[in-house]
Parts: sequence; C-alpha cells; structure tokens
Amino acid sequence: MTESILLVAGGLVLLALGGELLVRGAVGMAARLGISPLLAGLTIVGFGTSTPELATSVQAALAGSPGIAIGNVLGSNIANILFILGLSAVIVPISVNPASFSRDSLALGGSAVLATGAVLLGVIGLLPGAALVAALVGYIWWAYKSESAAHDAEAVRHEHEAEERPVPPDTGPVVLGGMILAGLAAAIFGAGWLVDGAIVLASAAGVSQSVIGLTVVAVGTSLPELIACIVAVLRKHADVALGNVVGSCIYNLCGILGLTAMVHPIAVPAEIAAFDIWAMLGVTLLLILQLRSGWRLSRIEGAVLVALYAAYTAFLALR
Repeated sequence: MTESILLVAGGLVLLALGGELLVRGAVGMAARLGISPLLAGLTIVGFGTSTPELATSVQAALAGSPGIAIGNVLGSNIANILFILGLSAVIVPISVNPASFSRDSLALGGSAVLATGAVLLGVIGLLPGAALVAALVGYIWWAYKSESAAHDAEAVRHEHEAEERPVPPDTGPVVLGGMILAGLAAAIFGAGWLVDGAIVLASAAGVSQSVIGLTVVAVGTSLPELIACIVAVLRKHADVALGNVVGSCIYNLCGILGLTAMVHPIAVPAEIAAFDIWAMLGVTLLLILQLRSGWRLSRIEGAVLVALYAAYTAFLALR
C-alpha cells in the first residue's frame, strides 16, 4: 500500500512538472515561429495543460485498465465542474460573458453528448475516437475564426493564457526543444507510475479500478486546473477560471478520450456506462443551465456544486 501511494504521488509530481515544461517550451517555440498568442492559447496551452490526462489515459488503456482510462476523463470533468469551479465561485462569484459562453456552452454540451454516445457503444474504437478528435478540431477552428474576427474578451483571455507562461526572450530553440522533450518524458514516466500505483491501490483498497480512476487519478490529474483557477479568482480574474474549466472539459471529452481510443480501443466498464457517464452529462447540463439562467455563478451556487461533489465521491466510496 505504501509503495503504491508513493508511486501515485511521484507520478502526479512528474505529470505536473512535465505538463508545465511542455507548455512553456511549446509557447516559447510558437513565439519564435511567429504563431499568434491567440492561436497558441487555443491550441498549445489547451493541449499542453491536458497532457497529464492524455498520458495517464493512454498508459491505462495500453495497460489493460479501461476503468482508469475512462474514469480519469469523466472524473476530471466532474471534478472540474463541481469541485474546482464550485470552489472558485465560493471564493469569488463568477460573472459570465453571454456572447462568448453562448458558443462555448454549445461546445461543452455537444462534447458531453458525443462522449456519452461513444461510451454507450460499449467499446470506443478508432472511428468513434476519430470523430471525437474531429469535433475538437472543429471547435478550435470555430473559436479561432470567431475570436480573431471580433477580438472579443475570449480572444484576450486566450492570449493571456499563452502570455502567462513566459520564457526568457533570449531562450534559443535548442533549449526550448529540450524543454518540450523533457516535459514529454516526465509526463510519460509520471503517467506510468500513476497508473501502476493506481492499479495496486485499487486492489489493496478493495475497490474497482473505475472508482480509483474517477477519484484519485482524476483529481490528481486535475490539480493544475485547480491551482490555475484558484490563482485566477484570487487575482479577480474569475472569467479565466471559468474559461479554464470549460476548455479543459471540452479537451478531455473530445481530445483525451478520442486520442486514447485511437491509440487503443477502450472497453467501457459496465458501472461507468450505467451511472458515471450520466453523472458527467447531468453535471454538465446543470452547469450550462446555471450559467445561462442568470449569467452568474454565486457563492451559494458554488457551495451547492461542492456539496454535490462530496455526495458523489461518498457514493463512489460506498458502491
């Protein structure tokens, strides 16, 4: 048990370090190549911050642990919405930009519906995975075209996401390339440790791998989003916290689940198809309704979301 806990903890540290190195190196390389901060924020930062989830789900699928692979994705989204965004709203109420969220709410709801359909297939293979990835590419194109044309508040937010991960201006391409490679290596090794530790931990605790994937692994790989959102709301940038959560959820469902299925087919555990996919869909729709009803997430509403997450994790512990 102790060894598995150390593997999980070490894996999470490597994943966090690897993701940050990868993002900073890639953003720095993009700047040297003349790629706009808007495009870098939409693509490089989005994919880079999802590296922990991607590396973990791919490693789990290859290791024959589909409960961890899918549980990581669904659990991360549930934690993002109920715990991370709820806690952020408790600290500082979140106001919503109606124009930008009208688009992103469609993308968020659509990605949740697509992922639900993929899970209900029983086995998520190459074609459903490719369809999910294609949906993500379509969303990125749609967001880039609309934001570059209007240069609205969302465009500024995506630019700030890239600019908040600076590297010294005189950093050369060799060093930046080394940062990217080191980040990838750390993410791969960290994911391997996390998956190995989670498999042993599930066995020792007498629970299914799906439960460990939905809780320990999902929350662990979502720690970068948690830190980023708390920092954002403390700096009075609540819109950044909301954007981080919504963007992460879309990338998880379409990018992480899709790419993992393209690498290795995922057999969906029965317990996830029976309950957890519906829980993810339900909390996604709840968030969209909350935000669109008053274009604001109050402290009380945030506290309700956190309470719902506590109830969900308690249910998982008992099932």
